[in-house]
Amino acid sequence: MIAWYGVAVIVVALAAAVLCLVEALRRRAPNDFTMGATLLVALALIAQVVVAIAAPAAGNAPAGDPLEFWMYLIVALMLPLGAGFWALVDRTRWANLVLAVVHLSVGVMTYRMLVIWG
Repeated sequence: MIAWYGVAVIVVALAAAVLCLVEALRRRAPNDFTMGATLLVALALIAQVVVAIAAPAAGNAPAGDPLEFWMYLIVALMLPLGAGFWALVDRTRWANLVLAVVHLSVGVMTYRMLVIWG
């Protein structure tokens, strides 16, 4: 795992969490901005999967338990995908609150992945 990329994923996830929380506090339904932020977090995590596959081949193997790392990564990837789908179905302000919590969770999980890897 590349440290600067992990930090970038955390920053993007936290920025998306703040955006979704602000929209939820404004009592708005999910819109292009919140769904776009969710898509951006999901794409960043897909790129993280590619990096995690390629990194051991380049000599950057995880120091911690690889199974724990991969479970964090798979669950972190599934969270924005599932919450994004749910936000498309449930078009209320509560969906934005759920998206905010999911993005916050992804940020925490990515930090934990950095700790496990290095």
